[in-house]
Amino acid sequence: MLMKSKRRTKKAKKERTNEYIPGLAAFKFDPTEDWDAGKAQNLFETSVSKIKKTDAIRFEDCTLGMSKMPNECVDLVIADPPFGINFSNSEQLYNRDPEYVVSDYHEVDLNYGDFTLSWISKLPRLMKKTSSAYIFSGWNNLEYVLSAARDSGLTLLNHIIWTFQFGAFTQKKFVSSHYHILLYIKDPKAYYYNKIEHYPLDSWDLKRKYSRGESKNSTKLPLELVQKCIDFSSKPGDLVFDPFMGNGTTAVAAKGSYRHYYGFEINKNLKKTIDNNIKSTKLGSIYREYKTLKPTIEELKKKYPRAYKIHNNKEKSEED
Repeated sequence: MLMKSKRRTKKAKKERTNEYIPGLAAFKFDPTEDWDAGKAQNLFETSVSKIKKTDAIRFEDCTLGMSKMPNECVDLVIADPPFGINFSNSEQLYNRDPEYVVSDYHEVDLNYGDFTLSWISKLPRLMKKTSSAYIFSGWNNLEYVLSAARDSGLTLLNHIIWTFQFGAFTQKKFVSSHYHILLYIKDPKAYYYNKIEHYPLDSWDLKRKYSRGESKNSTKLPLELVQKCIDFSSKPGDLVFDPFMGNGTTAVAAKGSYRHYYGFEINKNLKKTIDNNIKSTKLGSIYREYKTLKPTIEELKKKYPRAYKIHNNKEKSEED
């Protein structure tokens, strides 16, 4: 038995002639689908929606507004609902200046489970078969989101963890510095997913920027985070729906990447902030920054320096 084991080991070593280099395959990787800026703009301009007026935000309760939307009209859902946490007395803990926090932020008056089911249960009717939904949640009420989505017939595709660099200071427990992002799909056989990275992880380490002197809601997602959801799960010209628009980040990300947007916000005091954020974003401006979805050589070089050297040397030897 010992002799056979040694033979197998020698045979395996002979067969394993190429060393595995992390990131090397990324230099040959192409996204599932990709569009240059011109093609993306054309898809945006020629798209057709069941909603009469897209690129709009209605200032009303989302559960009422969603009831008036047509069937299967949404390509992607991005939802950052109230977390059931009272932020009104926590500005110093979260390093917020109350002067720049827009008033009349609405927390959940109902039982959080009832509230969550009231809006999540309406998603399947609005979503196309190809649709996905990214739902953000803190850890404290995560169970209600999971339960409501399951009872509504949605399928959980991924449970993503977003980590950021700061959280509320604590004395006798660990500082919470992550959010949950639940990726749901309507039809496991038809959902759209554009693999734009060679090795996409379900843990996202993105900075949570604090913008001093900027008028905003009590909570605000980073634009880059919302953009990542849009890039992976929608095409140019698609309709991105957000039932809790907040500062309008989803609308900004959609407009900047040649997607249409539609959504609701209950806090009318945010209208000026939302309008300013959207108006300051040019159509396709985010998309034109990276031209295509494929990572540049410089981006890959920074991420995989060792793999870059090997890839670069191979390229030069083939040219010679």
